[in-house]
Order: sequence, then C-alpha cells, then structure tokens
Amino acid sequence: MKRLSILIILLIMQFAILPLASARDFDWLNNLNAKAEADSSGYRASLATRFRIGETEVKTVIGNVQMPSDAYMILRLGELSHRPVGDVLNVYQANRKRGWGAMARSLGIKPGSREFHDLKRGHDLNGGMISEGKQSSANGKGKSKNKNKGKK
Repeated sequence: MKRLSILIILLIMQFAILPLASARDFDWLNNLNAKAEADSSGYRASLATRFRIGETEVKTVIGNVQMPSDAYMILRLGELSHRPVGDVLNVYQANRKRGWGAMARSLGIKPGSREFHDLKRGHDLNGGMISEGKQSSANGKGKSKNKNKGKK
C-alpha cells in the first residue's frame, strides 16, 4: 500500500512539474510577442514571407490564437510535422493548456529529435534562429559525437 501511494505521488508530481519545466524551453516567445505587438503589420509580413503564405492565411491563423507568437508556433509546427495548418490549429485549440512540447509530441515531433530542438531553440524570422541572443548555424552542422570518425 505504501508503494502504491508513493507511485501515485510520483505520477502526480511528474504531470504537475513537467509542463512547468518545458515552459522555460519556450521563453523566447515572450520576446517575439513584444516585437509583434510593437509592429503588428511587420510581424504579419514576416510570417507571410517566412512561411510563404498569403496575408489572408496569416490573418486567419492570428485570428484563431491567443498571442501573436502562437501564430508563429502554429505555422512552424505545421512545417516541422508536415501537417496542414488547419490540423495544427485544431491541436492547438484542444491542447493549448498542455504546452507547446505536448502539442509537438501529439503532432509526431518526438522529444530529443532535431525538429524538437529546432522548435525550442527559437524563431527564425528576419535572419536566423534566436536563442538567448545567439545565432544558430543555418546549415545545421554542429559538433560530431563520433570521435572515431575516419579512424580504423
């Protein structure tokens, strides 16, 4: 009985703490919201250019989300998951309280995958990925974990 109680407490803690921990992964959204609110027409134009969609689709997405940065996330999740924007909006409407990580997982983007890390890293509007003021490599190359590469 004692083990069962401990297991239940651990499960409750996991589901209570996990969303809070993953929320920090997307802190860059606050900065994107501030920029979008300062120049809403410029933000809409940036979304249209970046995702190669029309102004009408941008307005539709922005009109169906709570914050301007949510529109970017909807479009980016659609791109990364290879799903239509309408599907992603439906997932957003049903799961927005669970967080972006949970939404990404429900769209097939696995935690730890390159796509998931790209999503957490920041936005790529107007000149590259932004994460704590650092630009990411556009070609996606990074340090190799295979230290024996080329050796026999």
